[in-house]
Amino acid sequence: MIHFFNTLSGQVEAFKPIEGNKVRMYTCGPTVYDFAHIGNFRTYVWEDLLRRYLKFRGLEVTQVMNITDVEDKIIKASLQNKIPIDEYTAPYIEAFFKDIDALAIERVEIYPRATHHIKEMIDLAVCLKEKGYTYETGGSLYFRISSFNDYGRLSKLDKRVLRHGARVDSDEYDKENVQDFVLWKGKKEGEPFWPSPFGEGRPGWHLECSAMSMKYLGETFDIHTGGVDNIFPHHENEIAQSEACTGKKFVNYWLHSSHLLVDGEKMAKSKGNFYTLRELLENGYRGRSIRYLLLATHYRKNLNFTFEALKQAEQELERLDDFRYRLESEKVVAGMNERLQEKIREAESEFIQTMDDDLNISGAIGVIFKLIREVNISYDRGEVTAGERDRILSLLRSWDRVLGVIERGREFIDEDIEKMIAQRNEARRNKDYGTADRIRAELLSRGIVLEDTPQGVRWKKR
Repeated sequence: MIHFFNTLSGQVEAFKPIEGNKVRMYTCGPTVYDFAHIGNFRTYVWEDLLRRYLKFRGLEVTQVMNITDVEDKIIKASLQNKIPIDEYTAPYIEAFFKDIDALAIERVEIYPRATHHIKEMIDLAVCLKEKGYTYETGGSLYFRISSFNDYGRLSKLDKRVLRHGARVDSDEYDKENVQDFVLWKGKKEGEPFWPSPFGEGRPGWHLECSAMSMKYLGETFDIHTGGVDNIFPHHENEIAQSEACTGKKFVNYWLHSSHLLVDGEKMAKSKGNFYTLRELLENGYRGRSIRYLLLATHYRKNLNFTFEALKQAEQELERLDDFRYRLESEKVVAGMNERLQEKIREAESEFIQTMDDDLNISGAIGVIFKLIREVNISYDRGEVTAGERDRILSLLRSWDRVLGVIERGREFIDEDIEKMIAQRNEARRNKDYGTADRIRAELLSRGIVLEDTPQGVRWKKR
């Protein structure tokens, strides 16, 4: 049985979906005022791992990831650039989907945009007003947190720090400013606005996720995820406004990923250690390697991103590639290797056991490389049979449904390079090693590495 650490209870709990084997999950998506950075993608890759593993264990997943396309930073940037918010956010929305494809993040079932769900947000605000949880002032509608007895339950806030009577309009604020939060912001000069029973204006950021998640997943659903920085105020406010309206538990399991650091420090443009995914890709780093690095540390531990760690991720992927090549190319023997068969069974079981334990990905990767060592030893002894080889290949394909990094996909090279490889092979057969070396060096300058093995020439992109 799968177990998760539930932020709400502060404990590891057995996971049981509300409805049979169907899982309804909401993940806080991008605020599209700029290109997403690697800290964002640490969370998105982990959420993809969670999604993939739930499916691997036979569960049906309906996942919703919102796209916030109206909030303070977006409005400020659109005004500065003197273009409508739809026009301003369009390239960043397009870039987001290209980025998740580059990291092999599966597309979720529903990507609701905030600006397309204003009606649902107004309906939720009306519900809260009718039940007495709100007040109006200055053309805006606020949620009175003192009226909701369980406020602070998720973030473990001491209610004595609540600032009664104080309120905040900003979409983001610090833990020290525990104040009534805005549900509907009154119209301001130059800002986009929509009509509502409270007057013309726009929704507050916290209202958006509650309205969209309940529209597509119901008033109570299984899992809500995000980064730890979302716990307060965003997720705390989601719980308050959702449960105040419905009178029902909003979410059963709250899962949060920890921070991404860069060289041991918080990422910041002022420190020169701020990286978007696009910048890394443009500088020649592969999406597969970046995914592996973001994936390989347990989600509740801080991940320290360094270029040395990215290089190590490349090396570990090369070990996987070399192992796959060995399985697919080296000769096997007849019969059955009972010892290796047992090692394969152990690995299959241990992978599930470790992942069931709150997605212990580092342990699961350890299981894979332990099996690789065992199989390589058996290959060196000439003890691998066709049966074991086929089982291992099948197991790797199965595991990659979870990891998304083992299968490289087919790599293509152009006709000129194929001809050069053929010419080098011909030169070697004719013992013209000077020509062979020259062609090898030329290919290397184009990023193609040749490896001469007992089974023939193998190439890969550097």
